[in-house]
Amino acid sequence: MSDQEARFQVGQLVRHKLFDYRGVVYDVDAEFSLSEEWYETMARSRPPKDRPWYHVLVHDGDHTTYVAERNLVADDSGEAIRHPELGDYFGEFKDSRYIPRVVLN
Repeated sequence: MSDQEARFQVGQLVRHKLFDYRGVVYDVDAEFSLSEEWYETMARSRPPKDRPWYHVLVHDGDHTTYVAERNLVADDSGEAIRHPELGDYFGEFKDSRYIPRVVLN
């Protein structure tokens, strides 16, 4: 699966439905790709592993998250994200989305 088949794209602003933080997608996995131990410990709502999962830079944080598609919605605020690693992945912010420096998937 390419990220075109996923609901969200690299560079898109998103909001976590449960924890209400904003972020930007910097990579997309077609399905869950971390360890079973991580899933058992961190994914308490047991989202499906066979749907896309997203790597997200968290706004006003210095960490990233790994989030199942069902836990995200589009962030239509149009406001830029502040994160120390933003420049590692993206160049300009244009039309409410970030332009990737390189395509990861």
